[in-house]
Amino acid sequence: MSVLIDYKGVEIHQADQIVLHDVTLNVEGGEMIYLLGKVGSGKSSFMKTLYGALPVASAQEANVLGFDLMHIRRGQLPYLRRRMGIIFQDYKLLTDRSVEENLLFVLRATGWKDKHLMAAHVNEVLQQVGMETKAYKRPYELSGGEQQRVVIARALLNSPELILADEPTGNLDAETGKEIMDLLYAISQAGITVLMSTHNLQWPEQYPGKKWLFENGLIKVES
Repeated sequence: MSVLIDYKGVEIHQADQIVLHDVTLNVEGGEMIYLLGKVGSGKSSFMKTLYGALPVASAQEANVLGFDLMHIRRGQLPYLRRRMGIIFQDYKLLTDRSVEENLLFVLRATGWKDKHLMAAHVNEVLQQVGMETKAYKRPYELSGGEQQRVVIARALLNSPELILADEPTGNLDAETGKEIMDLLYAISQAGITVLMSTHNLQWPEQYPGKKWLFENGLIKVES
């Protein structure tokens, strides 16, 4: 099994303050991993380092999907990000265009050219998340759960090896949150690693996976 994330002795800063130190962990393919801890414990900061939105302050090793984060150039970041999917709590969908147009925008931005292949691929990922009949709608015409499904579809567009989900059920009611968890867990079972930050301690019990506890500037890895 290939190693997707390899961190050894990583230190992470925010505004010159040490947020996390001595982070040593590795992640393989097809894992479901929960990031647990209080607000401000470093979960989001850690996730931001994985896609280069926050630099690693220092490390013995800091490799993600084959990229050395200690020496990565700005021009390489788009290629790193294309190999992962990112699910934001606040969706970040373009409100002035349809669901289909949101997804086509991402494909064009990542180098797709053939319009027929693009349309077919958008329909395929929308089917995966149960949103194929809503492709024509604008985000504001959808419920929160439907918008999150579109965000998951967007994350799947470029066949990622790794999905980062930042509180993906935080704004949803219990029933809709469970539907989203069913979907994310199925994705992990299909071989795509899912790293998910959450305050809902029921999810790791209902959908088994590894637990990482963020506390006192450290990450404690639990099986």
